[in-house]
Amino acid sequence: MNNVFDILKERGFVEQCTNEEEIRNLLGNESVTFYIGFDPTADSLHVGHFLQIMAMTHMQKHGHKPIALIGGGTTMVGDPSNKSDMRKMLTLEQINSNAERFKVVFKKFLDFDNDKAIMLNNADWLLPINYVEFLRDIGVHFSVNRMLGAECYKSRMEKGLTFLEFNYMLMQSYDFYHMFIENNCKMQLGGNDQWSNILGGTELIRKKLGKQAHGMTFALLTTSEGNKMGKTEKGALWLDPAKTSPYEFYQYWRNINDLDVEKCLSLLTFLPMEQVRLLSSLEGAEINKAKEVLAYEVTKLIHGEQEATKAQDSARSLFSDQTSIKNTDMPNTIIEKNLLSKGIEILDLMQLASLIKSKSEGRRLIEQGGVSVNDHKINDINHLITLNDFNEENQIIIKKGKKIYHKIKFQ
Repeated sequence: MNNVFDILKERGFVEQCTNEEEIRNLLGNESVTFYIGFDPTADSLHVGHFLQIMAMTHMQKHGHKPIALIGGGTTMVGDPSNKSDMRKMLTLEQINSNAERFKVVFKKFLDFDNDKAIMLNNADWLLPINYVEFLRDIGVHFSVNRMLGAECYKSRMEKGLTFLEFNYMLMQSYDFYHMFIENNCKMQLGGNDQWSNILGGTELIRKKLGKQAHGMTFALLTTSEGNKMGKTEKGALWLDPAKTSPYEFYQYWRNINDLDVEKCLSLLTFLPMEQVRLLSSLEGAEINKAKEVLAYEVTKLIHGEQEATKAQDSARSLFSDQTSIKNTDMPNTIIEKNLLSKGIEILDLMQLASLIKSKSEGRRLIEQGGVSVNDHKINDINHLITLNDFNEENQIIIKKGKKIYHKIKFQ
């Protein structure tokens, strides 16, 4: 059987390791229990989490045992990594509700039968801790000077780092230490922004137990320009269909930059690397075939084959300029009929539908010929949309740019 470390490396997952050679040997010689933590700070996982779930799935397929750790305890504090401001404080009820939604996604990708994977919640051991005992037993092993040098804290020093957040590294390190003892968990995996926290855990295990544990991080999902991938007009690209519809999800991947195709096919699908390289080598208009494959495969993994097929059929009809106003999978906004009694300006309507962030953006789009309503180009920035523009099903379609379609309905 191939060493999963080589597979993860070939597909572009591996960013940093505590010791690459030792990790490769470990993964090649025994079934390793490892964990990735997911703080339930929102009611849905997003595409950045999906990359880590894919890594867990690769690991499990090669005989290793995942621990999907729900951060019910750490979410009470909030991870300062990659955050310019303190996270919004959630109630225990909100955290538990979010955690239940996360569990549904994990069960889609990981096999929990016969103890092949387990799901834990760090609230079970973090919340009952006596704080003074924790400081004496765990805090004594952490140097404040070293912690302040960690990227996750250093980037927050100018805007202010609360003492609450300063505890996060100790809590995450304690997670690793706890599971090392209780579950024989020898590795922690995570996004590259977790490197300092992961090292904290391996060091704690070494200092308290005199034993070796390992950490490995993955590259964050970024575009070829270095920007964080997974941002849409409405915010994050969520895995929950109630927050990001399968059609919107499909369209995101269908519209990515040509230079990002190979990375996304490698990280977010299970296609063989020979096929990935072949698709990524397509040039000109042909690269759109690769984008279709990417969009279909990722949507199928998240939302199932039926939804992926529906999204693909809808997108193909739009790309072939056979736009159907009756299309049910298109993103839509419902407005009150009384807004149309005297007409509503196109810029106001686009803002209402979250198609533009500002009217100045909308004006530029119209001036550049980038806005259409029911296939009729809009040339006037003050253009009024009235009841007469809507069909018998009370619908119109706004097209923004070349690829974004949005249905407006009234009730």
